[in-house]
Amino acid sequence: MKAVLFCQNAYAFEIMKPIMKVLKEEGDDFLWYIRPKLQELFPFEGFPVTQSIAEIEAYKPDAIICPGNEVPHYLRGLKVQIFHGLAGEKKGHFHIRHYFDLYLTQGPYFTRGFNKLKERFKNFEVIETGWSKLDAYTENEEAILSEKKQLLAKHSAKQLLLYAPTFSPSLTSAEVLFPEIEALAKNNDYVIHIKFHDLMDAAFIKKYKNLAEIYQNVYFKEERGIIKQFVMADLLISDTSSVIYEFLLLDIPVITFGNISGNIRWQNLTEKGKLVEAVQQNLSKDPFAEQRAEVIAEYHPYSDGKSAERMVATIKQYISDHGVPEKRRLSLFRKYKINKLFDRKS
Repeated sequence: MKAVLFCQNAYAFEIMKPIMKVLKEEGDDFLWYIRPKLQELFPFEGFPVTQSIAEIEAYKPDAIICPGNEVPHYLRGLKVQIFHGLAGEKKGHFHIRHYFDLYLTQGPYFTRGFNKLKERFKNFEVIETGWSKLDAYTENEEAILSEKKQLLAKHSAKQLLLYAPTFSPSLTSAEVLFPEIEALAKNNDYVIHIKFHDLMDAAFIKKYKNLAEIYQNVYFKEERGIIKQFVMADLLISDTSSVIYEFLLLDIPVITFGNISGNIRWQNLTEKGKLVEAVQQNLSKDPFAEQRAEVIAEYHPYSDGKSAERMVATIKQYISDHGVPEKRRLSLFRKYKINKLFDRKS
């Protein structure tokens, strides 16, 4: 099989990496497509990559795998949507743009939603496979937990807390929770990791970096990925961030401040001054364990680290059963949008 790993944003790299690994292991041919803005961020040295739509046309792929929302309709290949997150309540998640032949869903909640849309539109297929990005949580887990154990021993601490807020100015808790994060830092039972989004306000970055300089048990983490921090953490502190859903799937407590979700299955604080007590309660009693288990069952019940394998196998089986589409039929409006987004001659 010849596959294109179609990336419009940097978040796609972690989602696609497990798929690339499976394609490589199975001897399949693949080509990365990245937008020009990602050239300096592309992390896979030595693998074929292009920024040219014309080169993809010449490559004649059998499948185009895409975690984003758009893909050129005129390209040969089965167009596969694999999604870029788990926040199903966000606007646009269940929006059909008619670019894809096959939707590979993460769990029953998403599968039901897209099957309802399939009944309505009748021009795509829906198959549940699990989500490739979460395969990475099973890799190097033993080494990461060993590093955590050493870190806790270094500080004579008992638990590791992760603070990972959103960058959105209207939703971030970075300002309001600063005094309470500092209060937690004064408790020697905790090591605290702080992980900000790349787009976080520079003033907050400076403020929290300074906190890490004052307290030896506080670490400001600047590496791009967050998976290692997730595996190490005993509890996540956040607000209205998409990282919450990924973290919940590890079956570890979450506390948020001012979360706007309509389906909160963790402790959400709405008043200042409550965080320290909430951390203690969630670590000792875990009052939301049952609700968290329901989220896992609905959103991503796969813990075997083999979702990418299922994705690749499903794509191959679909092509075997239905053949490779030469192009996808679209409305004039959708064609116009694609032509504006992608330069076919580039």
